[in-house]
Amino acid sequence: MTRRILIFVCALSLAATAAPVLGHHSFSAEFDANKPVILRGKLTRMEWINPHGWLYLDAVGPDGVMANWGIEAGAPNALLRRGLRKTDFPVGTEIVVHGFLAKNGGRTANGTTVSLKDGREFFVGSSNTGAPSDGASRR
Repeated sequence: MTRRILIFVCALSLAATAAPVLGHHSFSAEFDANKPVILRGKLTRMEWINPHGWLYLDAVGPDGVMANWGIEAGAPNALLRRGLRKTDFPVGTEIVVHGFLAKNGGRTANGTTVSLKDGREFFVGSSNTGAPSDGASRR
């Protein structure tokens, strides 16, 4: 009986002290730094969710096909600190996105900058994730 109680107490102690595993992917886990992309199109949706914001736009991709693209951006708090507001992006706004294509070949990219028709440009990338430096997609 004492052995069962000891095992139970040990198991309970391990369960109580186990920290949740909170992982975050690096840029290179999902995106290819050797595949820069520029997408021009109209915004269809913007999501301000953690851990990354997302922009969706209808654009012609490198394959010449018009499709809806998902652009991963930084965390909403980081975007706010950079001067970006959700109200800057109403649906239908024409935008130009510089970024890097996903390794899986899907219609997803990691955005570095988003330019608006009025000339404003925002850095939307995640920092400290191994992504190429800002502006690398335009070289």
